Amino acid sequence: MATSEAVVSPVRIGRLSIGALGILALALGTLQTVVDPALPQLQRELGVSSGEGALIGNAFLVTGAVVAPVAGKLGDRYGGKRVLMWLMAVVSAGGLLAGLAPNLPVLLLGQVFQGAMVGALPLSFILVRKHLSPRESHLAIGLVMGLFTGGGMVGTVIPGPISENLSWHWMFGIPTIAIIVTTLVVARLMPQDPPVPSDHRIDWPGVVLLSATLLTFMLGLVKVTGSGMPPLAVVAVTVLVAALATGWVAVERRAASPMVDLRMLAKPAMWNACVLTFIITISSGMVSLLLPQLFGIPGDGYGFGASTTDIGLFLLPGAIAGSLSDSVGGIAARRFNPRALVIGGSVVTAVTLIALASQHTAEWQLVLAKVLTGLAAGIASTALLANNATAVETGDTGIATSMLVVTRVVGVALGAQIGAAILDAGADPMTGLPTESAFVTGFAVAGLVAALSLLVVRLTKKKGVQV
Repeated sequence: MATSEAVVSPVRIGRLSIGALGILALALGTLQTVVDPALPQLQRELGVSSGEGALIGNAFLVTGAVVAPVAGKLGDRYGGKRVLMWLMAVVSAGGLLAGLAPNLPVLLLGQVFQGAMVGALPLSFILVRKHLSPRESHLAIGLVMGLFTGGGMVGTVIPGPISENLSWHWMFGIPTIAIIVTTLVVARLMPQDPPVPSDHRIDWPGVVLLSATLLTFMLGLVKVTGSGMPPLAVVAVTVLVAALATGWVAVERRAASPMVDLRMLAKPAMWNACVLTFIITISSGMVSLLLPQLFGIPGDGYGFGASTTDIGLFLLPGAIAGSLSDSVGGIAARRFNPRALVIGGSVVTAVTLIALASQHTAEWQLVLAKVLTGLAAGIASTALLANNATAVETGDTGIATSMLVVTRVVGVALGAQIGAAILDAGADPMTGLPTESAFVTGFAVAGLVAALSLLVVRLTKKKGVQV
């Protein structure tokens, strides 16, 4: 009964509180994406190779995948606001460290701390869910997701101008200052959400095993798709991940108060949402890697030789579309069945990417493709997230949404690595640059992956599963 009262409590958050959460998400999204267009410059100024430079983005993803479920569970237990404040302190320290970094190791350490920001999303959803009705929560979650994606848009555009007029250090410093200020505003405006009473302790063995499983998987993924690993090492990592996952399931089944209620995770609707989100984000991750690479390839019949600033401007319309789609996704989840949104998004994405595989000789074609795929994938994935956030018990909001956030992170990372592997396999032996046929293959594969969502939807419909 106490849980139900929390949802309709007179202590409700108003527009200023929701707006503060949204602006915080905007600043976090900006800090998350500043590395992408500036990576070549960072490699030059730090004097590191491409492989070492790739670690800058991968360190962030590894930490994010590990932190998100832990933050969600702690938020469910101890209160979303309290855990969010501590998490923002870690992210702020990472941003300042990266902004002052004199070399690659210090910058990587800063990125590791910054990766904790992924946990901010499920914590924001906890606050929204506890202080708003389910119907209002859809809109608020869409707004937060939209502004987080919008931050990615800002982070795509600002690195060039900032590095040209100041230095690359300020690419991290300016968003971090915004995070610190906005966190103080959220602390002031957001009411304290009470912790959920429990007679049981936090399931720390489950926390450790799940974190170890995700960490091993992400590090193995980075290593295999980066510098490569011997076949026996790949088998060893696979066995280790499987053993850790099995151990985690065994611990959760016996725990009095498990970190993740496996009955919730095993529900067809939850499992189906995870699978669909994974497929959608794999395709999105491939697009996110392939398009900037094609923009930057020296023009020779299929490339455009764009600079970092130009690439950011080319990606800007797609980032705007992605931001709008996340906001629309929350609204659409209130009015339409998420299944219909997934079908529509999958069709648009698949058709767009197959068309791009045959027509990619002008900048506007790539820009339009980014806009369409960003809209389609954003609406579908945010609808799934918002739907599941309000379908579970209020006390499980953090862990349920964090599992979907982790799924998104892993899907994007895997998609980017698949795209990179396709380009590397199709590189010209003389120049080392990806050939046009490699890009064609990449776009076609991304389109086929998006179409796979249609098969999943059809199979689950036959089984009567509600998305």
